[in-house]
Amino acid sequence: MKKARGVRKRGESGWEHFHHVADIGVRGFGQTREQAFEQTALALIAVITKPQLVRPETLVEVSCEEPDDEFLLTAWLNALIYEMAQRRMLFSRFQVTIVEHALQGRAWGEQVDVQRHKPAVEVKGATLTALSVGQQADGRWVAQCVVDV
Repeated sequence: MKKARGVRKRGESGWEHFHHVADIGVRGFGQTREQAFEQTALALIAVITKPQLVRPETLVEVSCEEPDDEFLLTAWLNALIYEMAQRRMLFSRFQVTIVEHALQGRAWGEQVDVQRHKPAVEVKGATLTALSVGQQADGRWVAQCVVDV
Protein backbone atom coordinates (compact mmCIF):
# COMPACT_ATOMS: atom_id res chain seq x y z
CA MET A 1 0.00 0.00 0.00
CA LYS A 2 1.34 3.43 -1.00
CA LYS A 3 1.39 6.18 1.61
CA ALA A 4 1.17 9.93 1.34
CA ARG A 5 4.16 12.11 0.97
CA GLY A 6 4.56 14.26 4.05
CA VAL A 7 1.04 14.47 5.49
CA ARG A 8 2.26 14.47 9.04
CA LYS A 9 2.16 18.00 10.42
CA ARG A 10 -0.99 19.60 11.74
CA GLY A 11 -2.58 21.87 9.17
CA GLU A 12 -0.81 20.53 6.08
CA SER A 13 -2.66 19.39 3.01
CA GLY A 14 -1.83 16.06 1.41
CA TRP A 15 -3.16 12.68 0.44
CA GLU A 16 -2.77 8.98 1.24
CA HIS A 17 -4.12 5.55 0.36
CA PHE A 18 -5.82 3.46 3.01
CA HIS A 19 -6.36 -0.27 3.26
CA HIS A 20 -9.46 -1.87 1.85
CA VAL A 21 -9.94 -5.60 1.31
CA ALA A 22 -10.66 -5.65 -2.44
CA ASP A 23 -10.06 -2.14 -3.76
CA ILE A 24 -8.10 0.98 -2.78
CA GLY A 25 -9.08 3.79 -0.45
CA VAL A 26 -8.14 7.35 -1.35
CA ARG A 27 -8.02 10.14 1.21
CA GLY A 28 -7.23 13.84 0.88
CA PHE A 29 -6.47 16.45 3.54
CA GLY A 30 -6.56 20.21 3.39
CA GLN A 31 -7.14 23.46 5.21
CA THR A 32 -10.35 23.80 3.19
CA ARG A 33 -12.92 21.41 1.78
CA GLU A 34 -11.69 22.35 -1.70
CA GLN A 35 -8.08 21.44 -0.85
CA ALA A 36 -9.23 18.08 0.54
CA PHE A 37 -11.07 17.39 -2.74
CA GLU A 38 -7.97 18.38 -4.75
CA GLN A 39 -5.76 16.11 -2.66
CA THR A 40 -8.21 13.21 -2.98
CA ALA A 41 -7.95 13.64 -6.76
CA LEU A 42 -4.15 13.40 -6.46
CA ALA A 43 -4.55 10.23 -4.41
CA LEU A 44 -6.75 8.87 -7.21
CA ILE A 45 -4.03 9.57 -9.79
CA ALA A 46 -1.42 7.98 -7.51
CA VAL A 47 -3.38 4.73 -7.69
CA ILE A 48 -2.61 4.73 -11.43
CA THR A 49 0.86 6.32 -11.65
CA LYS A 50 3.21 8.69 -9.87
CA PRO A 51 1.57 12.12 -10.18
CA GLN A 52 4.96 13.83 -10.63
CA LEU A 53 5.37 11.93 -13.94
CA VAL A 54 2.32 13.67 -15.43
CA ARG A 55 2.92 17.02 -17.10
CA PRO A 56 0.16 19.59 -16.47
CA GLU A 57 -0.05 20.65 -20.13
CA THR A 58 -3.76 20.53 -20.97
CA LEU A 59 -6.64 22.00 -18.97
CA VAL A 60 -9.93 20.13 -18.61
CA GLU A 61 -12.85 21.75 -16.81
CA VAL A 62 -15.34 19.69 -14.81
CA SER A 63 -18.50 20.68 -13.01
CA CYS A 64 -20.89 18.69 -10.85
CA GLU A 65 -23.59 19.27 -8.28
CA GLU A 66 -24.90 16.96 -5.58
CA PRO A 67 -27.05 17.37 -2.45
CA ASP A 68 -24.20 16.83 0.03
CA ASP A 69 -20.42 16.82 0.33
CA GLU A 70 -20.07 13.04 0.25
CA PHE A 71 -21.95 12.58 -3.02
CA LEU A 72 -20.15 15.63 -4.39
CA LEU A 73 -16.80 13.93 -3.73
CA THR A 74 -17.80 10.79 -5.65
CA ALA A 75 -19.23 12.91 -8.48
CA TRP A 76 -15.94 14.86 -8.69
CA LEU A 77 -13.79 11.74 -8.75
CA ASN A 78 -16.09 9.95 -11.21
CA ALA A 79 -16.05 13.00 -13.50
CA LEU A 80 -12.24 12.88 -13.49
CA ILE A 81 -12.27 9.12 -14.17
CA TYR A 82 -14.66 9.70 -17.08
CA GLU A 83 -12.51 12.50 -18.54
CA MET A 84 -9.35 10.37 -18.23
CA ALA A 85 -11.02 7.46 -20.03
CA GLN A 86 -12.61 9.57 -22.78
CA ARG A 87 -9.56 11.72 -23.45
CA ARG A 88 -6.94 9.04 -22.69
CA MET A 89 -5.32 11.45 -20.25
CA LEU A 90 -3.85 11.53 -16.78
CA PHE A 91 -3.93 14.58 -14.51
CA SER A 92 -1.45 15.95 -12.01
CA ARG A 93 -2.80 19.32 -10.89
CA PHE A 94 -6.26 20.25 -9.66
CA GLN A 95 -8.16 23.35 -8.64
CA VAL A 96 -11.59 23.10 -7.01
CA THR A 97 -14.15 25.75 -6.13
CA ILE A 98 -17.26 24.71 -4.21
CA VAL A 99 -20.25 26.98 -3.67
CA GLU A 100 -22.86 25.23 -1.54
CA HIS A 101 -22.96 21.85 -3.29
CA ALA A 102 -21.89 22.90 -6.79
CA LEU A 103 -18.29 22.11 -7.72
CA GLN A 104 -16.31 23.79 -10.46
CA GLY A 105 -13.09 21.91 -11.04
CA ARG A 106 -10.05 22.31 -13.22
CA ALA A 107 -7.64 19.50 -13.96
CA TRP A 108 -4.36 19.79 -15.81
CA GLY A 109 -2.67 16.82 -17.40
CA GLU A 110 -1.51 15.16 -20.57
CA GLN A 111 -2.11 12.22 -22.86
CA VAL A 112 -1.17 8.85 -21.40
CA ASP A 113 2.37 7.82 -22.32
CA VAL A 114 2.53 4.15 -21.33
CA GLN A 115 6.33 4.07 -21.43
CA ARG A 116 6.75 7.06 -19.14
CA HIS A 117 3.66 6.83 -16.91
CA LYS A 118 3.66 3.01 -16.53
CA PRO A 119 0.00 2.90 -15.44
CA ALA A 120 -0.47 0.25 -12.73
CA VAL A 121 -4.25 -0.18 -12.80
CA GLU A 122 -7.39 1.24 -14.33
CA VAL A 123 -9.70 2.92 -11.85
CA LYS A 124 -13.30 2.08 -12.74
CA GLY A 125 -15.09 4.39 -10.34
CA ALA A 126 -15.41 6.06 -6.96
CA THR A 127 -17.73 4.14 -4.63
CA LEU A 128 -19.83 4.88 -1.57
CA THR A 129 -17.65 2.56 0.52
CA ALA A 130 -15.91 4.38 3.41
CA LEU A 131 -17.26 7.63 1.93
CA SER A 132 -16.71 10.57 4.24
CA VAL A 133 -16.12 14.32 4.01
CA GLY A 134 -15.74 16.40 7.12
CA GLN A 135 -13.77 18.82 9.21
CA GLN A 136 -11.64 17.46 12.04
CA ALA A 137 -11.28 18.99 15.51
CA ASP A 138 -8.03 20.70 14.41
CA GLY A 139 -9.85 22.43 11.53
CA ARG A 140 -8.34 20.31 8.78
CA TRP A 141 -10.72 18.82 6.21
CA VAL A 142 -10.63 15.14 5.24
CA ALA A 143 -12.31 13.63 2.16
CA GLN A 144 -12.18 9.92 1.41
CA CYS A 145 -13.75 6.96 -0.36
CA VAL A 146 -12.83 3.62 -1.89
CA VAL A 147 -12.19 3.42 -5.62
CA ASP A 148 -12.97 0.33 -7.66
CA VAL A 149 -9.91 -0.96 -9.56
